[in-house]
Amino acid sequence: MKYENYIKMEFPSKTANESMARSVAGVFAAQLDPTMEELGDIKTAVSEAVTNCIVHAYPDCLGRILLRCRILDKNRLEIVVRDWGRGIEDVEKARSPLYTTGGEERSGMGFTIMESFMDKLTVRSRPGEGTTVVMVRVIPQRTKKS
Repeated sequence: MKYENYIKMEFPSKTANESMARSVAGVFAAQLDPTMEELGDIKTAVSEAVTNCIVHAYPDCLGRILLRCRILDKNRLEIVVRDWGRGIEDVEKARSPLYTTGGEERSGMGFTIMESFMDKLTVRSRPGEGTTVVMVRVIPQRTKKS
């Protein structure tokens, strides 16, 4: 798949890094000239994906998280969030609204939020090997005003 631009970064699964990943994705997406609402959606989806890694992939230890953002043809923004943690036993069940393995304080809405804010969401996971979340959002090209 051909891309126009990309970034890739890896960071520890520390809570403090969630806001950094969110900001980096937003700054990268800005080159597509998204509206404030589109930018908010993208940042929220990244925040949910990274938080899932921190809370579910590495609940008892520090691990690593990969964030990759690419600009693809037709103004598509692809965002990949990957971990090498616990993995998900049943991806379909995990994608159900209100399902969580994170305890009472978790809402179980992470995948639902990602799916509602992005045009496409793919989740691949293997128990004991980690999870990869791929999100795509199309940013309509704005016409330049003279």
